[in-house]
Amino acid sequence: MLVIAVVATAATACTSSDNVGQVPAGPNQPAATPPSSAPAPGGLRVEEVTGGLDHGWDMGFLPDGTVLVSQRGGKLALVSGGRAGASVTEVAADLSDVHARGEGGLMGLAPHPDFATSRRFVTCQAHAEGGRAVDVRLVNWRLSEDGRSATRVGELLTGLPVNPSGRHSGCRPTAGPDGALLVGTGDTARGNLSQDRGNLGGKVLRLDWNTGNPLPGNPFLNAANPRERLVYTFGHRNVQGVAVRPGGQQVFVAEHGPTENDEMNLLRAGGNYGWDPSRGGTVGGYDEDVPMTDLQRFPNAVPAVWESGKTTEAICAVTFLSGPQWTDMDGAMVVTALKGAKLMIFQLDQAGAVRSVTIPPEFTDRFGRLRAARTAPDGALYVTTSNGDNDKLLRITRG
Repeated sequence: MLVIAVVATAATACTSSDNVGQVPAGPNQPAATPPSSAPAPGGLRVEEVTGGLDHGWDMGFLPDGTVLVSQRGGKLALVSGGRAGASVTEVAADLSDVHARGEGGLMGLAPHPDFATSRRFVTCQAHAEGGRAVDVRLVNWRLSEDGRSATRVGELLTGLPVNPSGRHSGCRPTAGPDGALLVGTGDTARGNLSQDRGNLGGKVLRLDWNTGNPLPGNPFLNAANPRERLVYTFGHRNVQGVAVRPGGQQVFVAEHGPTENDEMNLLRAGGNYGWDPSRGGTVGGYDEDVPMTDLQRFPNAVPAVWESGKTTEAICAVTFLSGPQWTDMDGAMVVTALKGAKLMIFQLDQAGAVRSVTIPPEFTDRFGRLRAARTAPDGALYVTTSNGDNDKLLRITRG
């Protein structure tokens, strides 16, 4: 049973198109029943760590307490700490090849598991040559000891599809539960890519941090096409967030829908998530009238664990709260929204089914579009705004 509840103060403060409310029955849901009541979490303390950012796309927490932030326009920022009043240093790096247009540019970022000794981190970035968009690629970097510069040390993976306009440029790297690098990608608004396992768009990839090679256990490891060997799941539209649930093997992704039905999905190795705007290659272009998860065309497609219903929130990053300081919110899944301009708190059961969704009133009509969300080593939640004017890095704790 899928239920969603929002307190009236949070719901009425949003426009009708951004209102979460009760989700009606969709193609992957049973008939709607009255939702359970769940109080908004409330009692959150929100601190502005720093401002002056430009579409902060992602962040990584470093062992010395600093925070590395990627900015979509092609800049890296090093924030001196995670508390209010932190200073920001622009990291000198050759990012002149970044194709920053529309939704694309310098996107996801993740420190290597061995950062403490190697000082390496990886970025997702749209790449241009001679002013022409070529691909989206994963790039390895090494941060200097003083944090003031970063040196490119090679491409980890190239050849991810790119749309010159930047459309559907999802690219979020995250450390998997088994030490793998997981990367969610967008379909670049091309109808035939998501179902094509030989193409890296509209997928979740699973690869080695050091070599970019596919890992043992990948579902298509014996495929003739070397790119298919990297694919963990397929049939996605535009994956924006990837997160591992603490204490287990469950991995959740946040995915943009067209005019309705943003999705939260629980990954299943080899799973098809049912997006096919080419209708099996029978139509040209990009037919967005198809269901996000087309169970008629793909009866074995993996149903979403949550859908936004007859609207879109443009859900983005996803992370999990962890630690006793979160009290009744410990273990909850947090999702940011761009269009919806809100934070969403998902309570899950052990199997990963959604029990309820609430919107903290502290984020109602206050911070605008929210993009990145990561949980720091000390358990605090960090979020970036993505309004394009003096964007902020926020620290959220239980008040």
